[in-house]
Amino acid sequence: MDANNQTDEGQGGRRGRGERGSAARRAARGGSGPSPSMPFIMRRIGVYEVLDEEGLSLIEANADTIMEEIGIEFRDDAEALALWRAAGADVRGQRVHFPKGLCRQLLKTAPSVFTQHARNPARSVQIGGKATVFAPVYGPPFVRDLDGNRRYATIEDFRNFVKLSYMAPSMHHSGGTVCEPVDIAVNKRHFDMVYSHIKYSDKPFMGSVTAPERAADSVAMCKILFGDDFVENNTVLLNLINVNSPMVFDQTMLGAAKVYARHNQACVLSPFILSGAMSPVTVAGTLTQILAEVLAGAAFTQLIRPGAPVLFGTFAASISMQSGAPTFGTPEPSLVSYGAAQLARRMGLPFRTGGALCGSKVPDAQAAFESANTLNTTLLAGTNFVLHAAGWLEGGLVSSYEKFMIDQDQLGMLQKMAEGVDLSTGGQALEAIREVGPGAHYLGCAHTQANFQTAFYRSALSDNNSFEQWEIEGAKRIEDRANTMCRAWLEAYEAPPLDPAIDEALLAFNAKRKESMPDAFT
Repeated sequence: MDANNQTDEGQGGRRGRGERGSAARRAARGGSGPSPSMPFIMRRIGVYEVLDEEGLSLIEANADTIMEEIGIEFRDDAEALALWRAAGADVRGQRVHFPKGLCRQLLKTAPSVFTQHARNPARSVQIGGKATVFAPVYGPPFVRDLDGNRRYATIEDFRNFVKLSYMAPSMHHSGGTVCEPVDIAVNKRHFDMVYSHIKYSDKPFMGSVTAPERAADSVAMCKILFGDDFVENNTVLLNLINVNSPMVFDQTMLGAAKVYARHNQACVLSPFILSGAMSPVTVAGTLTQILAEVLAGAAFTQLIRPGAPVLFGTFAASISMQSGAPTFGTPEPSLVSYGAAQLARRMGLPFRTGGALCGSKVPDAQAAFESANTLNTTLLAGTNFVLHAAGWLEGGLVSSYEKFMIDQDQLGMLQKMAEGVDLSTGGQALEAIREVGPGAHYLGCAHTQANFQTAFYRSALSDNNSFEQWEIEGAKRIEDRANTMCRAWLEAYEAPPLDPAIDEALLAFNAKRKESMPDAFT
């Protein structure tokens, strides 16, 4: 008989004690609602570096060679080409060749650290320095829902992921395109997406980049929320500007970058790299190309507005040379991330990479080890802004509810890891060692009793009980527990307060803009 359906009195009694015991404790730690929010991370541990001075200098010299001899294309943007020509670059058609040192000189105006303001000032985050900020998955057109279906994402899914990101204690940022709501016209969905971030969360968020006018709409909505002067003089939006690797900036990305930089909003300049297809198969070759692409794109933001914040970003994965499919959690992308972080620090720019990346189709063991490999690299590299920190599945095609819950639990562990070693008087624990002495144990000593609740990170999802207890409680896998927790969180969700006048103004702006254009689905 299945353990869930046994009616034996003894078994039922034991099951009741189990449910009141470990399962209830897990519920108290997050099953029926999130714990208090954690602030963004200020790392107290060092960074891991894979390149010495000789290696870094070699890659920088090679990047200079690429920029000067091969060049970077700025396609279909006469303004961009004119700006580069005026700055002293050699413009040949749509390809820009950069004199050595030009881009680095321009980047001296870019801040190494800045604040991204949230509508709730307590949620504002530092980008750069020793800060690490976690943001959710970005971009998937599909979701894997709580009923086990893989389907196209809707605006309701989008709202749910915003709500979950708001509730997740270890998530510091609401993100951007947490999934692509395909039930709304392509040219209008950004209104609902940005509004959802504003309405259902009070954490910082990202703007739209799929067209310059959508970037402008994102800025306009933020001006309704924060005020015109505040937006022009502070950073309230991050946005993702992907390089069309190898070595091309297209009209769409350039247009969005110009809008955001002009309004003092932060561009995350990120080459999207699948090594072997969009960059060389070697780590050093990939790093060289990444550096050249970021230098050109980041410097361009300073041509638009000196002092506009910009991040050195990279998304690095390898591919299967047999099938061409992207692979995650492997050694080579980790080496790229470590090396790129070093290059970013030398440039004095905040750094973005990493996340809970995996190629698995479901939240299984493959998803776990690939995501863990990437997340640990992300933290140890010294990453400042972490996109895709929770919910990523199937190589970025799917936003998964269950995977989100598992990942956000792991992010709490990384937050604890980043605190480093406590060397305070309490951390040294000499009084405990004196009290216990040789041959006894620490379970009942005063120091343990005073600290046992906070001494170790306690997962709200992991099951560390005996096999028998696990079986009594229903033999649930972690994805089953994640499913239950996710449903409970969404049921318990309460929206943060938003000024009704601002809410009304946002809805009126969106309605007017939507009415001004026909639906477009391409």
